[in-house]
Amino acid sequence: MAVNKKALNAYRSVGAASAVPYADRVQLIQMLFDGLLAALADAEGHIQRNDIPAKSESFGRASKIIIGLQGSLDFEKGGEIARNLSELYDYCTRRLLKASLRNDVSILHEVRSLLNEINSAWELLPNLLKSEPVAMAS
Repeated sequence: MAVNKKALNAYRSVGAASAVPYADRVQLIQMLFDGLLAALADAEGHIQRNDIPAKSESFGRASKIIIGLQGSLDFEKGGEIARNLSELYDYCTRRLLKASLRNDVSILHEVRSLLNEINSAWELLPNLLKSEPVAMAS
């Protein structure tokens, strides 16, 4: 089982690392959300199996991704949206800590639901950007 887990993690790392050079900024955010939601799903499974070391690793990975997402916010260009996202990421980080300490799957579901909403918006963004008229230079 441990060998399969290591192989799966290595595969995930290679897949993500090989995709990064070809991704634009929106795709990178989407990849981070994919990794974040996968880490949260893993954490839930680890809680249910009472696998404390793996649970801690999954929560740690999720928290690092949230901190990375928060650090990538551009408050100058993003204005109120960036501030709101920053507050949401702060909230999610605090809730994840509580979920981890208490092994509380319901808190984990709350955080996943919030992050799924943000992820859905990022998934719609490429289509919205394609439909915007492009300004022509004269």
